[in-house]
Amino acid sequence: MINRRHFLLASASVSSLVALGVPSAFAQALAKLDIFVPAAPGGGWDQTARSIEQVMRADKIVENFQLEHAPGAGGAVGLPKFLNARKGQGNVVMVGGMVMVGALITNKSPVKVTDTVPLARLTGEAEVIVVPNDSPFKSMKDLVAAFKADPAKVSWAGGSAGGTDHILAGMIAKAAGLDAKKVSYVAYSGGGPAQAALLGNQVSCGISGIGEFIEQIKAGKLRALAVSSDKRLPGIDIPTLKEQGIDVELFNWRGVFGAPGITNEQRAALIALFDKMNASAAWKAECEKRDWTQIYLSGDAFGKFIDSEITRITAILKDIGLA
Repeated sequence: MINRRHFLLASASVSSLVALGVPSAFAQALAKLDIFVPAAPGGGWDQTARSIEQVMRADKIVENFQLEHAPGAGGAVGLPKFLNARKGQGNVVMVGGMVMVGALITNKSPVKVTDTVPLARLTGEAEVIVVPNDSPFKSMKDLVAAFKADPAKVSWAGGSAGGTDHILAGMIAKAAGLDAKKVSYVAYSGGGPAQAALLGNQVSCGISGIGEFIEQIKAGKLRALAVSSDKRLPGIDIPTLKEQGIDVELFNWRGVFGAPGITNEQRAALIALFDKMNASAAWKAECEKRDWTQIYLSGDAFGKFIDSEITRITAILKDIGLA
């Protein structure tokens, strides 16, 4: 038997969804939301999922959640599981993003992000290019000059091959008029190992999401040369690549996707949840805390963005030699 507390919680969730214009039948189904994370706990997608849960609970948008993780190959392992096991389920979303787009292309996956139902792009995290504090490179101009002189002598540390960090290195090379295949890229399992390589002067420079390196930058152990955002980030006085004559802009975006086979009404109900969350003060505060930029885009507009992103990333990975 359901107890009175659970009944009241469920009723409150349904009422809030009906207030959003969601039909009551679908509001009832969304009294509980499952979040599928095609990555291990602790990473950016997991942080996004837990932030969604925290904010939606606090604002009583949805109060019952279940998280499922299926890590491996930048989402290439988890996506087929999501597509097969969750088909037609209107109360589940998958967290994913730019890394997944690149991983599916690199791994020549038989499934695609477009096999899901794109719901909303939520956030973008700027990348930062750093060097050890005692590095001779004082600016991106210095780094690019050395790279042009002898690409093999400039090593770039970052995450998995074909991931966001590798893509940014390739874009910088191309913008500088160089062959992106000549980037001497050293792939690490994450920001931590890459940071250790930088601090040990094993590599020339490093690329990662700004959250991975910010503490070492503040401590003076790493020097930030540039951020990949369209403008300087609030409270972080690091010049952009564009300011330094490198016509490159990149956000490691993250978003949410619905299961294949859901109805238009179920899709609308899920989008309504994220519309409300994105407009909330709690979500804004969470993004500021994590140095995420809100770049919200939902529904058909997000679907068109995905199509263009697949085209763009495929071209970059071909330049690098991974597609």
